[in-house]
Amino acid sequence: MHLIPSETLAKAKKILFIAHLAIGDFTYLQNFFKAFAEAHPQLKVDLWIDEVRCTSDSSQWGFLKNYSLYDWTENCSFFHKVYRRTYSPALLQESIHEAQQENYPLVVSLATLRPHKYAKLAREVGGPNALIIGMKGKARWFAPWDNSAYAKLDASFAPFVRPSSGHHITEVYADWFKQLCGLQVTTQQRFPFVSIPTQWTDYAKQQLQEWGVTEEATNTGQQVVFINSYAKTKKRCWPLASVAELIVSMRALPAWRDSVFIVNAVPQEIDNARTVLASYHLTDTHLFSAEQNFFQLPAILQRCDLIISVETAVMHLANAVHVPVIALMRQKNPEWVPLDSNNSTVITTRRRREWVNAIPVEEIIKAITQ
Repeated sequence: MHLIPSETLAKAKKILFIAHLAIGDFTYLQNFFKAFAEAHPQLKVDLWIDEVRCTSDSSQWGFLKNYSLYDWTENCSFFHKVYRRTYSPALLQESIHEAQQENYPLVVSLATLRPHKYAKLAREVGGPNALIIGMKGKARWFAPWDNSAYAKLDASFAPFVRPSSGHHITEVYADWFKQLCGLQVTTQQRFPFVSIPTQWTDYAKQQLQEWGVTEEATNTGQQVVFINSYAKTKKRCWPLASVAELIVSMRALPAWRDSVFIVNAVPQEIDNARTVLASYHLTDTHLFSAEQNFFQLPAILQRCDLIISVETAVMHLANAVHVPVIALMRQKNPEWVPLDSNNSTVITTRRRREWVNAIPVEEIIKAITQ
């Protein structure tokens, strides 16, 4: 028995999915949304991206408003509508009212953080007549009101049973959609992909030419290396000093001597990154930040020969554009390793409690020269 009865699904004309999404989440979850939309072409599939950083602090709105994931999701042909104005309390209420006017017959929450909050949100958006499906968290003795929130659900997902042999995050997503409607997505269909608009592939070609990467140079052995040391939390970041040391060490290798290095920086850190890297007097090394549009990032990645990244969306996007990647990871989240093992080398910290900054440059050089 599926969470959405077959007859109900066949009669419905639209469905709303609610989720809090990072780019890494969507890199894999996208495949399941696409497969769902293709399996049910009569449905208009809408997506509500909830901003967990919703704030009344107007100084943060500019950054939140331009979250690059919106560029990606709004370019996906399998979504009819994307709700993206949830980053302030006032806009959140406006979005709730907007969604209520749609009279969705089906509302599905895929939110795993604070699922009680999203059970209430799903019911508020869907109203009394919608079929509401969502996650349930573990019972909290100090929060008995959670039960009243979960009572707003008509059905809930069974918890994912973790295999003793380990699993990939795509297995969790596959389980959700199998429970939801019996959708089967093969391992091959789970590989990440990204459809880059021509505007941004042209941009990347022009940008690399400005950095001295020409067809003539690449034909004579010049390679392009993309390095990303930034993540949302310090536990997953790698020091800029180590990035500089890595570039110097790679230049000492004959195969990489003439390479062009692109160092990624988040917009709020680009000035600091410029200062730090300038102190090392690195040649053919350029700073990059996708400040205009999300697709700047995969368009640049696609033109690289090697990507080196800490555990964040970049290492998954490397798989999506089919470029070899060296991923620097902690031991705590093995389910998030890049899915394409043939094109991915994973270097983990030696101890479970260590942060990514404990990974030495020598480990990366060893991986490159093997």
